[in-house]
Amino acid sequence: MDQSLRRKLDRITDVLWAGGVTNPVTYIEQISYLIYLKLLDEEEAARELRDRLGAGGNGARLFPLQAERYRWSRWRFKSGAALRDFVRDEVFAYMASLVKDEPRVAGYFRDAVLEIADPNVLKQVIDELDSIEFRRLGPDVKGDVFEYLLTHLGQSALNGQFRTPRQIRAFMVEMVDPDLGDTLYDPACGTAGFLIDAVDHILARYSEAPEDVPIYGEDWLEKRGQTLEEARKALPTLQTCRKGPGEKIPDWRRLEASIHGTDVSRQMMRIAMMNLVLHGIRRAGLKRANVLSEMSGLTQDDLHRRYRVILSNPPFAGQIPRESIRWDLPTRSKKSELLFLALMLRSLAPGGRCAVVVPEGALFGSTRAHRELREKLLREFELLAVVSLPAGVFRPYAGVKTSVIVFRRPVVEPAEGGAATAHVWFYEIRNDGYDPDKIQSGGRPETPEKNDIPGLLSVWGEYKVSRYREPPGAEAGTVLEPGSDEPRCWWTPFDTIVENDYNLAASRYKPHVAEKASDEDPAKLICDVLAIEREIAAGLEKLLSEVEQ
Repeated sequence: MDQSLRRKLDRITDVLWAGGVTNPVTYIEQISYLIYLKLLDEEEAARELRDRLGAGGNGARLFPLQAERYRWSRWRFKSGAALRDFVRDEVFAYMASLVKDEPRVAGYFRDAVLEIADPNVLKQVIDELDSIEFRRLGPDVKGDVFEYLLTHLGQSALNGQFRTPRQIRAFMVEMVDPDLGDTLYDPACGTAGFLIDAVDHILARYSEAPEDVPIYGEDWLEKRGQTLEEARKALPTLQTCRKGPGEKIPDWRRLEASIHGTDVSRQMMRIAMMNLVLHGIRRAGLKRANVLSEMSGLTQDDLHRRYRVILSNPPFAGQIPRESIRWDLPTRSKKSELLFLALMLRSLAPGGRCAVVVPEGALFGSTRAHRELREKLLREFELLAVVSLPAGVFRPYAGVKTSVIVFRRPVVEPAEGGAATAHVWFYEIRNDGYDPDKIQSGGRPETPEKNDIPGLLSVWGEYKVSRYREPPGAEAGTVLEPGSDEPRCWWTPFDTIVENDYNLAASRYKPHVAEKASDEDPAKLICDVLAIEREIAAGLEKLLSEVEQ
């Protein structure tokens, strides 16, 4: 995405902010409505061109006959109250009415409300968007457009909604390694960040010449005036992710059909849908639903579907009334973090992989529900890794200590009384590429020279090659030689975890570095201690004599 496009997007957000639309979630939703209307108009123009050229097509129109007046290109020249009222009262209503012909469009605009009250602000935003020809932009650039807008959510955490930092999403996707043919799912998808990153991972795999991009974005390199190679040389711990056009994907519809996500917020679902559309995914299986509730709104197909890859950072700050909880979840807890984990255990297909962010308390909580769910995870699933995250990774929104757990479901269930997990591997991330203590402009400043994530992925790659049979690092309880570096990774056998009441906190099993034995002569040390004792005794005798006088 070039500088001119970034400037247009900045002008749009500045105009909305100055016009009173100051909630980032709201103005991104409003922009998404207008972008969708522009995309539909461009698609209609493409259909017309194909018909004129005799290139096929079924001749179906989004805007037949009198409905032509609802096209972006027909009303974008209006101004003042006439523009605002027409878009608000007629265009949105028409889009919501297309339930039979275009159910996805109708679903997007169902209950949609134009909240840009100032006609002049609306006109400026429309003019800026009209100058962007989305049809000429590749899916990568269109995706970057929306990702750039979503950075504004980094300054907001409303109703518990905030984006998982990109550096965390990137390593979680890398660890579960999704491929074409895997069904992807995020039960609390928010803006669809995990789903987008998983799609990018797959596209890069099926690209002739994929490129590495810093997690801070391509403009970060521009500001530094460096190429990626130069930046890597200066910063060995620079974290990158791979991107590519995916031109070797044999069946794009198969990729689209594999993507599923749910969220309880209609605003988030609209933003997630637009995010996917602009990344080239128009037919993702997104649905607004409270997946933990008996009144979830999910169909029987939804409830029985199993997924090959699950990626999520679900909310973990609330409790749900017991009578509202789905009966089929393998826990009787009311805590949302345990309910979401139970949902993922239930939703994972045999051979499937899952990476999920959990609060530290879920790993060592002493309630019956905590212990039973951890036991189920270890016995019926193969827990591959517990990655301890820095305490400040979600600042400024939350300071709770978290970890990422990575597990998979065996193709063949373990024998009765046995366990799918033979050992658990732990890795401690102390730095994630951002300052843990400072907050600037609503987020943490970048520290690319301090990032343990590339090291994690390097060691994980070695572990994966061994088919997870040879965990890197020292075994739990090992006392390392004096002067050894503090360990980053270690492992513990299943039996040790059972002895510790299924506690999965990384710190519980961390090996210790022995203190170096003193080189001083023991006899001299004893003499020194005796001399100190004599001085103390002499001082006390002197004090006693002064008191007795």
